[in-house]
Amino acid sequence: MSHYDDENYQDGFDDEALAAEVRTDLWRKLFAYARRYPRELAGLGGCAFVTAGVEVTYPLITRSVVDHVAANGLDAELWPWMAAYAVCTAILAAGIGTFIWLGGKIRTHVSHDIRQAGFENLQRLSFSFYDYRPVGWLMARMTSDCERLSNILAWGFLDLVWGSTMMLGIAAAMLVMNAKLALVVLAVIPLLAWVSGRFQRRILTSARRVRATNSRITAAYNEAIMGVLTSKAFVREHANQDEFGELTDRMYGSSVMNLTQTAIFVPIVLTLASLATGLALAVGGFDLLGGAISAGTLVAFMAYTRHFFDPIEELGHWFAEMQMAQASAERILSLIEAEPDIVDSAEVQPRRAGAADRSNRTAGADRIERIELDGVHFAYQPGRPVLEDIDLTVHRGETIAIVGPTGGGKSTLVNLICRFYEPTAGRVLIDGVDYRQRSLYWLQSNLGMVLQSAHVFSGSILENIRYGRLEASDDEVREAARMAGAHDFIEQMEDGYATAVGEGGGRLSAGQKQLVSFARAILADPQILVMDEATSSVDTETEQRIQQGLNRVLEGRIAFVIAHRLSTIRNADRIVVVEGGRITESGSHAALMARRGHYYELYRQQSLQQASSALVTGGARTA
Repeated sequence: MSHYDDENYQDGFDDEALAAEVRTDLWRKLFAYARRYPRELAGLGGCAFVTAGVEVTYPLITRSVVDHVAANGLDAELWPWMAAYAVCTAILAAGIGTFIWLGGKIRTHVSHDIRQAGFENLQRLSFSFYDYRPVGWLMARMTSDCERLSNILAWGFLDLVWGSTMMLGIAAAMLVMNAKLALVVLAVIPLLAWVSGRFQRRILTSARRVRATNSRITAAYNEAIMGVLTSKAFVREHANQDEFGELTDRMYGSSVMNLTQTAIFVPIVLTLASLATGLALAVGGFDLLGGAISAGTLVAFMAYTRHFFDPIEELGHWFAEMQMAQASAERILSLIEAEPDIVDSAEVQPRRAGAADRSNRTAGADRIERIELDGVHFAYQPGRPVLEDIDLTVHRGETIAIVGPTGGGKSTLVNLICRFYEPTAGRVLIDGVDYRQRSLYWLQSNLGMVLQSAHVFSGSILENIRYGRLEASDDEVREAARMAGAHDFIEQMEDGYATAVGEGGGRLSAGQKQLVSFARAILADPQILVMDEATSSVDTETEQRIQQGLNRVLEGRIAFVIAHRLSTIRNADRIVVVEGGRITESGSHAALMARRGHYYELYRQQSLQQASSALVTGGARTA
């Protein structure tokens, strides 16, 4: 796990744990993204030297003009210097334009590459990474943090190169022109360095607080939008506003503190610059009166002095921006460098899911015959077991129903079988081989899932059903929809299978999204099918149609069904009862009913509830 990672997304980074100083190792890693474009960087460097050379030349032209006029009076010819000034201006304009164009190009490239790297790593990370990190927490890193970082890596680098080159060029010119005056100006540099060091820790600390609070605001905003129906149902609008107001107040306070530090730092730089300029003017004035220097030299030197502190001011702004961007840099790297908890061992050759895997399945290659759980234990946190001593063997063609009280470990058991998590102790064997000795992609490419909260992606219904098998024909998509009981409602929609479902399937009801999810799993043709409360959002009639279609689909496959509605799992080959993290009962529906244990009580209670509900409904209709 990356050492940049913050485990508590709510509180952001620990300011004590991370040094409040410039992290050169961090910036080296991030600057590698800019180094991918050496021609653009070389162009920036070239433009910096050209523009710095022109800026150094301007005061020399001014000195020559002043001294020439002083020596020749009205007879002085100025056109050579006017021509030189015009040439310098044209070169400077071209250099600055190229500078800006190259900087913008690098910024665009860097922003693209960082976002791509972050997104690619998100696809690699294990389920555990998402357990305690809301969408808004991640969105802040991929949007505002990334934007700030790409700006500092491109435009900040531009300012750094330009400012450093200008400062060195002007310093060299001043030393050559008049070493004594140059030393007067340069004497303030140690004081500037001391001031910068004093403000460095304060600016970075306040910047971290701003970025941490921004992540919480983004997360809260996202949750408020996603949960707007629940908020209104429980009349939580005002409470939500108060909670969000606390976050924005905290953001305001942190931002004001950060701006205050920057607002104090930059004027100090300007004050020191003015002090140095005044001292140089005083010393130079006495030298001019004493005849030690010419008027042109003093005028040129004053121009150098003013220009010398321009890049220092720019570097001061850049330094403050870099301090604020470092908090973003730490957050971006926490995402890019995060390692998945579940990875293939070095001995396993990973194989990505794709058309080849699916054709192998349909051809019968790598057919999964048996899954075994051998003494499996699991805990999300040390010392707090969720599953203990699980032994279970399932053969191809079997459908295993998993039931039990809420929080008993049903979904965790299925997640272990799918290798979304791995056992804390014990083994999960596929055809006698520990699944950690097989490719993770191989297992999950043979897996189909239908969850209680089915997710539908933006796009058409056809694209959503085809999501897990892109090479499927339209006819195959329609057949999968028929088997899932989704075809009728799809055909009734205005655009049929081409209907756009909207973000998150907003144009579909919960039951319709569930049916699309079923069709998607059926079309993927998996060897292992997992259904976690998959029919909870559909009515009984639709559920029966789904069951009829699934009876054909499940032939020759291994299926795990988690169901709260026990009447839907009566025909399962085996029913497993999970209580308190252990398997307490296992057998067919008839066997478990005869045993009169926990399953018997659950089934009897549900039957009574259904009968009571039917009587109430029937009475209401009669009335």
